[in-house]
Amino acid sequence: MLKAELRKEYTQKRKALSTDEAFLLSEKIFENFINYFKPEEGEKVHIFIPILERKEIDTQLFIDYFLEQNIRVFVPKVVADTLITIEVFPDTVFETSNWGIPEPASNEDSGEDFFNYVITPLLYCDKKGNRVGYGKGFYDGFFENLSKEVKKIGVNYFNPDENIDDVWENDIPLDYLVTPTDVLSFGKGLE
Repeated sequence: MLKAELRKEYTQKRKALSTDEAFLLSEKIFENFINYFKPEEGEKVHIFIPILERKEIDTQLFIDYFLEQNIRVFVPKVVADTLITIEVFPDTVFETSNWGIPEPASNEDSGEDFFNYVITPLLYCDKKGNRVGYGKGFYDGFFENLSKEVKKIGVNYFNPDENIDDVWENDIPLDYLVTPTDVLSFGKGLE
């Protein structure tokens, strides 16, 4: 299927979930991530902050856990059409962007280009790790500048079913997909 078709289909599937269903599925995704990757104190995680109105995976579960375990947390922020990375702490002040995304009030880019894990938003991911997001291309540009050792991990309520037919040469596939029932690897083994 084409990205536009998948984007429409999986946006509808996500909308069909109740708020309670979305939260319970988010909890299962969180548990699968922790049990599979076993993140440790001092590691660095780049993670998106969800737009809960769009029923994105509730990553606040992850963020709270990471901060409690002294795992460093970095979040994205779009400044002048560029995705920057900001480290967050329990007392970080957030404001809502024009897109309805909670973002740190600060515009100070951390300059980090190595993370142990980058947890990535998406609407769909196929069995090869190709992802469909909202179509803005921010994450492909972000992935280009990261160390090759970074584990790029998608989180989704749904397992892959259809192949993406219009993958572009600049698209950078994920290394893993975590769903409520599975952790799928697309070729990068755990070290």
